[in-house]
Amino acid sequence: MRTRHAGIVTLACAAAVLVSGCVRVTDGLPVSDGSAEPAAAAPGTSTGPANQPEPGIMPTSGAPVPAGAVACAPEVAPRVGYVATVDDPRAPQIVIGVPEGWSFAGGTGDVAGTLTGPDRMTATVTIATTDLDPAAAFRGYADDIMEQSAVSTVSVLPGELCSYSGQKLMGSWSDIPVTAVEFRDRLVHLPTDTANYLVSVHVEAPSGVDGLDAAGDVLTADFEVRMP
Repeated sequence: MRTRHAGIVTLACAAAVLVSGCVRVTDGLPVSDGSAEPAAAAPGTSTGPANQPEPGIMPTSGAPVPAGAVACAPEVAPRVGYVATVDDPRAPQIVIGVPEGWSFAGGTGDVAGTLTGPDRMTATVTIATTDLDPAAAFRGYADDIMEQSAVSTVSVLPGELCSYSGQKLMGSWSDIPVTAVEFRDRLVHLPTDTANYLVSVHVEAPSGVDGLDAAGDVLTADFEVRMP
């Protein structure tokens, strides 16, 4: 089963042996996929997912940001910060918080860093160019997450950062219970004078690890953005 939660909208799809088609839930009320007689909608309202606003989407500012400027800074700086960078000289840098007891190392390509914590917890920071607008880039990322396993769930919440569009994801995937994984993600769409970048902080751990929520809160918190 694959389930995607976007704000108050839930989409659930299962194999035909379990249920025919998909069931859409809006404001807590199940809506048929069309195999049954649809209920009449109130005038001026819609239960379709296309009418649901994308969480965390902000108007994109066209104002240039000077090179080397700190475009965004959290209200409270982390006790330990990791400066995530990639080889692309045009790409922004970000500074994320590091939980106590975690180690970190640089990456290659679009991977701006990897972090390792206790109980097999890990985190990966990516900074990659994108031709997509924020909503499309976030949907594509969430869709890729859903493809990790035949059984996957993801909840999408607003996660805007300063004036930048952003989302937070949380969910899990599993082919069999032994390999169940839970994850937390922070996505931010960063436009620059030369290109647009999708920044992601992906945190995961085996299902049931007690420290994931606390570590995820630190790693996916608001972070500093430094423009090239």
